[in-house]
Amino acid sequence: MKSKLFYICSECGYKTTKWMGKCPSCQAWNTLEEEVEEEDVRTQPSARKTSILIGNNEPEGLDDLSLPNYMRFETGMQELNRVLGGGLVHGSVVLLAGEPGIGKSTLLLQISSCLAKEKKVFYISGEESGGQIKLRAKRLGVHGANLIILTETAMDRILAQIDKVKPDILIIDSIQTMYHDQINSAPGSMSQIRECAMSFIAKAKGEGISTFLVGHVNKEGGIAGPKVLEHMVDAVLQFEGERQQSYRIIRAIKNRFGSTNEIGVFEMTDTGLAEVANPSEMLLAGRPKNISGNCALSTLEGTRTLIAEVQALVAPTGFPSPRRTANGIDYNRLNLILAVLERRLGLRFSQNDVYMNIIGGLHIDEPAADMAIATSLISAITNRIVPDDLIAVGELGLAGECRAVANLEQRVREAARLGFSKAIIPYRNVEKRPFRIDSIQLIPVKGIYEILPYLSQAEE
Repeated sequence: MKSKLFYICSECGYKTTKWMGKCPSCQAWNTLEEEVEEEDVRTQPSARKTSILIGNNEPEGLDDLSLPNYMRFETGMQELNRVLGGGLVHGSVVLLAGEPGIGKSTLLLQISSCLAKEKKVFYISGEESGGQIKLRAKRLGVHGANLIILTETAMDRILAQIDKVKPDILIIDSIQTMYHDQINSAPGSMSQIRECAMSFIAKAKGEGISTFLVGHVNKEGGIAGPKVLEHMVDAVLQFEGERQQSYRIIRAIKNRFGSTNEIGVFEMTDTGLAEVANPSEMLLAGRPKNISGNCALSTLEGTRTLIAEVQALVAPTGFPSPRRTANGIDYNRLNLILAVLERRLGLRFSQNDVYMNIIGGLHIDEPAADMAIATSLISAITNRIVPDDLIAVGELGLAGECRAVANLEQRVREAARLGFSKAIIPYRNVEKRPFRIDSIQLIPVKGIYEILPYLSQAEE
């Protein structure tokens, strides 16, 4: 049987018989990937005919529609419940993606043990054998008669077993290993991922099965496969963190049943992933005392306030062009803050290498961290110490002014709870809505110039 070669855009699904560097549909570069398909594949009982919404639906007025009662149930981990919006929704499909070895399979096997106490859980693995799963389950202390394991990658056999087992929870590890016999392309290709995912989503929506899909990531850090995969599922969770570090963060990129601003924090231990109920204490653990270039910052992740530590190191450069390294903050934001400090305060960062790091693998992308970053940089280049009990909050403007931020009182109260006694805050916030916290001294400032008196000279 003859086959034809074509190319599919991984971003928008555009299909063409000729490779191009730029997709004509979405204008994305280097997204056309090669696929092979049989010419008469249209005559085969392909999964392309799968419908996600089952039934003969008729048009209805908005006021006539009934409001479904989507029941949530606990996953056994409060941090994961927080990210999901309060728990796993009945009949929802969740895509969990992350780097290899980050802990995706470990997390799902751990929550399976809790879910299996009241629900029937069907764990389908296309990457590990039954013996390997049993070995990991023994190490994690996972057990349960309602936890059923299947090692399979063929979709027709998997769907038949789902009909036989009739689970309440379905876990697919991973979607990139599954394949349809009717599609003439390798497992992991865009066609296979799209059709397999659509089959699982149709089964989940039609029979009310809550489903977890494990997804791989590509070398750029995005979720492997077509972009439409993220649109098809109800929630997309990104597993973040360095494999060399013990802490992991789950962040919601998409969530139809909750906020996308929440994060869950875990620690990888010998017995699996452990929840970190108080991430601020974890991020501040081991913080050095009386060292220049160190400042605490307050950031919001959804409804949770985190107190983190920002460190800066400034050293004379030995090269014509000084080096800039940013770990945990945006590189362009660092350059912007350096330019403001050099122009407004006359600090010669252009003659020095600058290294910036957010402790704990946290990534800060909100402007409210600008003042803490600027304070640590000033401390590093002048060798003046930021008091250990001081925290800085505020956005830095190009004129060196300190601009107002949202939810300031919430940020300061968390700092006071952790023992900080001084807080540098934007003057505009206090002017518009004054507040008072007995255990912490509020220091309103209008610009970066007013920070200098609060730094003490380091001992030689």
